[in-house]
Amino acid sequence: MLETEAKERGLGLSVAIRVLACEAAKEAKRKRIREQTKAVAEYIAGNPEAQEFFEFWGTPRVEL
Repeated sequence: MLETEAKERGLGLSVAIRVLACEAAKEAKRKRIREQTKAVAEYIAGNPEAQEFFEFWGTPRVEL
């Protein structure tokens, strides 16, 4: 399976494995970030003090 994937990508086997590992690591990192973002959003939604903090610090303001 890995050899087929490597051929389809026009890569040697070791390079293809490295590329696949990097892609998997990036996806794992993105997944972790999405999960952490969801946890923060849920916390803010259920905590009035956190909502106030987020409203004050999380909203960009343009002062003229």
